[in-house]
Amino acid sequence: MSVRGRIKDFWREQRLFEQRSLAASVVVCVLTLALFSRLVWLQVVQYDHYAELSQGNRVRTEPLPAPRGIIYDRNGTILAENRPAYQLELVPEQVRDLDATLRGLVEIGLFTPDDIDDARRIVRSSRPFDSVPIRLHLNDEEMARFAVHRFEFPGVDIRTRLARYYPQGELAVHALGHVGAISPADLERIDLGEYAGTSTIGKIGIEAAYENVLRGRSGAREILVNARGRSVDKVGALDAQLPVKEGKPGSDLYLTIDLEVQRAAEQAVLNQRAAIVAIDPNNGDVLALVSRPGFDPNLFARGLTRAEFASLNDNPNRPLFNRAVRGVYPPGSTIKPVVALAGLKHAVIAPTDSTFCSGGFSFPNSTHRFRDWRPKGHGNVDMVSAIAQSCDVYFYELANRLGVKRLGDFLGEFGLGQRTGIDIGGEKTGLVPSPEWKRSAFKSRRAQVWFPGETVIMGIGQGYVTSTPLQLAHMAGIVGMRGASFQPRLVRQFRDPTTRKVTPVAPKGLPAPDVGDAKNWDVAIAGMFAVTHGGTASRSAAGAPYSIAGKTGTAQVFSIAQNAKYDESTIGELMRDHAWFVAFAPVEAPKIAVAVLVENGRSGSGVAAPIARLIMDAYLLRKFPAANTTVTAVGDSTEE
Repeated sequence: MSVRGRIKDFWREQRLFEQRSLAASVVVCVLTLALFSRLVWLQVVQYDHYAELSQGNRVRTEPLPAPRGIIYDRNGTILAENRPAYQLELVPEQVRDLDATLRGLVEIGLFTPDDIDDARRIVRSSRPFDSVPIRLHLNDEEMARFAVHRFEFPGVDIRTRLARYYPQGELAVHALGHVGAISPADLERIDLGEYAGTSTIGKIGIEAAYENVLRGRSGAREILVNARGRSVDKVGALDAQLPVKEGKPGSDLYLTIDLEVQRAAEQAVLNQRAAIVAIDPNNGDVLALVSRPGFDPNLFARGLTRAEFASLNDNPNRPLFNRAVRGVYPPGSTIKPVVALAGLKHAVIAPTDSTFCSGGFSFPNSTHRFRDWRPKGHGNVDMVSAIAQSCDVYFYELANRLGVKRLGDFLGEFGLGQRTGIDIGGEKTGLVPSPEWKRSAFKSRRAQVWFPGETVIMGIGQGYVTSTPLQLAHMAGIVGMRGASFQPRLVRQFRDPTTRKVTPVAPKGLPAPDVGDAKNWDVAIAGMFAVTHGGTASRSAAGAPYSIAGKTGTAQVFSIAQNAKYDESTIGELMRDHAWFVAFAPVEAPKIAVAVLVENGRSGSGVAAPIARLIMDAYLLRKFPAANTTVTAVGDSTEE
């Protein structure tokens, strides 16, 4: 049996080993070179880039909201300011589960379930690195409660910020407005970067109209944070001076409002549904703008709960509604002086022409009777006495002679049926009707017909014609100034918070109405002066050390049947007539024009006129009523 042996080839094995060793060496060298090259790339070439990224892990940019501009009245009394407040803020990129975090805040009593949707919307609409306010105005108990549970909420912390505060409470709230939480509609029109660190924005009034001026420009600062995102003094040995970009505070505003006159006006209608506007007719300054009932703007500044908002929004007296600017009502007899001017301009009547008032007006061959407010009539009246006694029959006939076209166009020259241009939003136009308007407003052909009777009742401010209290104060000022007219305004000057430089706002003049002969003004003013001297408002003007010209008005809320008699004892309060009074004083050189509306106040002479007298005394004499003093009605509620 043969045995086969196997002989090793040592030379071949040696050569194979050397080849493998060389290949391994090459691989090691290539990898070492690649590693070294990568280190050079990272540590040398890309040093600045990665240093910045690493800095981002220990340094966070925090927005510094700019202080909102302070708002003053015309005499320097603060109406809106900023006060330190504690608020809960959240950094989105540091919160792993937003919904779980918000639910946890509900569990410890810092949120309600109704707040979650609003907080989620605000957070998700913000930039991930911004500190977003999710709860404003924490009290001491709430701060202590969160401090105990802070470790459970990474990315959430308490910050001290400046929050809006209204030291006067409800006073002038409908002129001033308020700030509130940024809504989805706001998000569609604002730059989120400009609102970093804040969750509020001007909502109505001056706060909204001058938002871009008041809010300023936000700054930012870099802060050191630890691995959990909490701010610390240093990380390791790093104790660097990090940059701070200062923001620019918002500009301060000085309003035209005289707070003491505003206070007197609001006190006079404290428990009423009412509106008052007082204007300086020499420049359009709004001295007082009242809408009652009102509300405390601080509720919105700190954040309303849904229940709190519902209690305001569902209130039948509508405290959120600005009656002075947005409320439209039949102006009633307040427009009779302007109707008289229209008759003089178009020469359809002379001042001395006499009209016999028997208590009603009818068209020829018609049985319909347009009644006077005084059932037995006024007898023979001329233009001045017709204004003084508010004779409806006189103005029925005058409106019929003028026709709807001339009457409507002339009312428009006094600002009726159009916005005055006041510098806050939401102003309503009111309505000066016309046949063209009626054709477009109604679908039925029968309803589109303009009837002569509709022109007649326009002459006493009834029917389709409506106006706002602001428009009627503006109208009264134009008459008092014999045609000189200025756009109403609420802001009179700006002040730079840094340089303290004051920039006045120039009054804006408006076109004067064309009344024909300038002497026509004398007739209308004489009629309004007679209203307060022997006319319907004589008791309210008695004893005034200055001259007053005015016009009462009582506007019907509903129509009365031909053979029916108005009896307020048989109808509900909300169906009673509105009470109006417009006036200016002193007659020789007006300094104030006023319009007073008391909803369902029954009588212009008995209810609205005494309120106007109080306001004029407050401004012209600096005579103010004692606190909690209400105005007592004078005269019979059936008077005009």
